[in-house]
Amino acid sequence: MTDLTGRVALVTGAGGGLGRDHALLLARHGAKVAVNDLALAPAQAVAEEIAQAGGEAIALAGSVADMAAVDTMVARITDTWGRIDGLVNNAGILRDKSFAKMDLADFRLVMDVHVMGAVHCCKAVWPIMQAQGSGRIVMTTSSSGLYGNFGQSNYGAAKMALVGLMQTLALEGARYDIRVNCIAPTAATQMLDGLLPQQELDLLQPGFVSPGVVALLAGDAPNRTILCAGAGAFATANITLTAGAAIGTGPDTASALAAAWDRVTDRSGETVPASGAAQGAQELAHAGYRREG
Repeated sequence: MTDLTGRVALVTGAGGGLGRDHALLLARHGAKVAVNDLALAPAQAVAEEIAQAGGEAIALAGSVADMAAVDTMVARITDTWGRIDGLVNNAGILRDKSFAKMDLADFRLVMDVHVMGAVHCCKAVWPIMQAQGSGRIVMTTSSSGLYGNFGQSNYGAAKMALVGLMQTLALEGARYDIRVNCIAPTAATQMLDGLLPQQELDLLQPGFVSPGVVALLAGDAPNRTILCAGAGAFATANITLTAGAAIGTGPDTASALAAAWDRVTDRSGETVPASGAAQGAQELAHAGYRREG
């Protein structure tokens, strides 16, 4: 169900790029959209574009890295529409450089905007969604976090941290019908101009990712899912656990582990654990212990 009529969504970093396309498509599906950007002008331009197309939107300037600014934005949304049904944590920055050459200030800045920015926004909307008995939150992760990418240790660490945040919030929010998921976009940006053939750039338009965001904000959205999107293709990524092997706790367990490495890493029986506790349960089961209940 992709009819979002009457739903209110906040999209951060929506003055351009992916965020702009997310905001425009959400509005086309009926959502009222709060368009955030660091500066007011680009956010206002997108909000006006939505209004000209017959939708409803407001522009909000502010840094997601500033909790006070986020609280002010959320208060403006609730004052305007009385609720918040969806949050798309899209705001982010890049400070690419190899780890050996990276300044720690740039590492902290990327973590602060991506991770703490998402934390601030989630913290601000969480009690509202709890009181409503429903909510949808989308974190923007990346293949750089899921699989790594040269020169993006800060960005990759931030994007994988958002997966961890999603995993726990999805569990904590389930009782309130707050569903939390990740989108992992593959999209061409200005940074890729001249680096990829034009045919690839045409296929990797940011707007081709946005239908995935609509699906993750819908009433029948999944929970605790990493949705990969690009070029009109969609897939899910999963953090899996192999069946493993019981090695024991003897005096030379390290050598026994090395000898059993192929069995430990065999992926034929891998699973996607329902929570972090499932890993411990599997390890205890290998030791012959079963948790009750």
